[in-house]
Amino acid sequence: MNIIQVSQLIKTYPKPENKKETFNAVDGISFNIEEGEIYGILGPNGAGKTSTLEMLEGLNDIDGGNASIGGLDVASDPFKVKKIIGVQLQANEYFDRINLSELLILFGKLYSHEVDPLELLKKVDLVDKSNAKPDELSGGQKQRFSIACALVNDPKVLFLDEPTTGLDPQAKRNLWNLIRELNTAGMTIVLTTHNMEEAENLCDRIAIMDKGKVIAEDTPESLIMKYASQPPTAPLHGNIEDVFLVLTGHELRD
Repeated sequence: MNIIQVSQLIKTYPKPENKKETFNAVDGISFNIEEGEIYGILGPNGAGKTSTLEMLEGLNDIDGGNASIGGLDVASDPFKVKKIIGVQLQANEYFDRINLSELLILFGKLYSHEVDPLELLKKVDLVDKSNAKPDELSGGQKQRFSIACALVNDPKVLFLDEPTTGLDPQAKRNLWNLIRELNTAGMTIVLTTHNMEEAENLCDRIAIMDKGKVIAEDTPESLIMKYASQPPTAPLHGNIEDVFLVLTGHELRD
C-alpha cells in the first residue's frame, strides 16, 4: 500500500544569474513510496533532493503536479499532513537555555501531545543527557536529538535530510541503527543522502535524482545489477573506516 504518492511534481525558482528567468529545481518527478519502506533519494548538490522533501513536508509551495501522504493532499491539507509526519532537518536551532527534556515537552505541546521525554530520549540513546542543553551535545548527539524532536507526534512517516552529514564513522553507524529500529517498529522513512554506502545499506528502494529529474529508481540490488553488474574484484581487506572503528574499540553491529 502506498503511503506517499508523487505525480509530476515541480518546483520553480528564479535563475541566480537572471532573476527574470526561472528554472525547475524539481522538474516533473513522479514516484510512490510503500508503507513501511526506507526510501532514499540520492543525488549531487543541486539535484533537487531537499526541494522535493520540503514540498512533501509542506515547508515549500508546490508549483506543479501533486503529492499526497496518508491519503491527504499535501497542497490542500498541509496542517493535517504535518500531524502525521516527522521532520529532521539538515540544521536546527534550539532555545539554548532549555534542556533536552524541556524542549521535547515544548515541541509535544505544539502538536497538543503529552510526551514522555525520557521515553523519547531512550529511543535515541540520550537518557543520560536529559538535563543537558543542546550546545553541550556532540555532533552525533545533536543529530539523534533532532530525530527525537521529530518523533514527538508519533509520526507515520519520518523525513531525514542528509542525517549523517559531518558525523564520524561511529556516530554514523549509531544513527543507521536508530533508523533501522524505527523502521522495524513500523515507521516509513524517507531520507536524502550523498553517502552511497548509506543508501545501499539502509534503503529498500532508491531514487537517483540529477538536474531536477529522477533518472533511475529501484532496489539497491537491482540498480547495481543494471548499471554496475561488473564491479572490480572484491578487495582482500577492509577500508579505512573499518580501521578507525577497530582502533577506537567500536565494532560494527547490525
